[in-house]
Amino acid sequence: MPLETVTTIADLRRRLLEPRLAGRSIGLVPTMGYLHRGHATLVDRAREGNDVVVVTVFVNPLQFGPNEDYARYPRDLDADRKLLAEHGADIVFAPSVEEMYPRPVATHIEVEGLSARLEGERRPGHFRGVATVVGKLFNLVQPTRAYFGEKDYQQLQVIRRMVADLSFPLEIVGVPTVRDVDGVALSSRNVYLSPAERAAAPVLSRSLAAAAEAIAAGTVDPLDIEAIIRSTLAAEPLAEPDLVAIAAADTLDSIDPEAPPPAIALMIAVRIGRTRLIDQRVVAVS
Repeated sequence: MPLETVTTIADLRRRLLEPRLAGRSIGLVPTMGYLHRGHATLVDRAREGNDVVVVTVFVNPLQFGPNEDYARYPRDLDADRKLLAEHGADIVFAPSVEEMYPRPVATHIEVEGLSARLEGERRPGHFRGVATVVGKLFNLVQPTRAYFGEKDYQQLQVIRRMVADLSFPLEIVGVPTVRDVDGVALSSRNVYLSPAERAAAPVLSRSLAAAAEAIAAGTVDPLDIEAIIRSTLAAEPLAEPDLVAIAAADTLDSIDPEAPPPAIALMIAVRIGRTRLIDQRVVAVS
């Protein structure tokens, strides 16, 4: 079946009515477009597990702060459509901002506590914007399963909590981070990097690997783990750490070294030039 492009909510609902009534499973992959191999992996997982695959391409203004890169966020729907067709998606929903938000949004979804810490402290309102648009997409598509990359680990945990709290009848599937050959996590924002900045970017994954090695050797004190990450990042002159977070993987709570959790989440955000890159790693505690 050729890829079908839908731009209105009414057409999306009309297109999904028949498969839903027939009891066919629907897989949803929400994206902001400018798709790469990481997104393709999400689509592949959705294709393997569902009868119908819907991919949304929407740069959501609600999750961008006033000084962030909403206006210049990369967009290329033609290239996105080509990739999605190659990976077997059935529908791409690519609405305008006016279609999604015909008037100023007065109703928001906010996962209290979880949205305010870590990345939420640096980007106030970000996770509220994410939860609101994802909740709306869940309402529109009514998927059986929805697929999210683990690179945005706090986002994944926020969405999981929202789904549990609001009893959305779907399964959230986290998909491991897809990396380039040098370890750099694939991201649409990588296009912003100059050649020198791109050459510096592997320091993020190196710092996480060093911390994971220390945890495997028995280090569980978050201050020690943070020091390892920061010392590795400090060796790269172009890297400016913005967030280094060590937390319990399931709750994102602080870690007590005397009673460590079964797994530790390492989450970092690093500015390289003007570009803010994020990366993560979840490490089992032995």
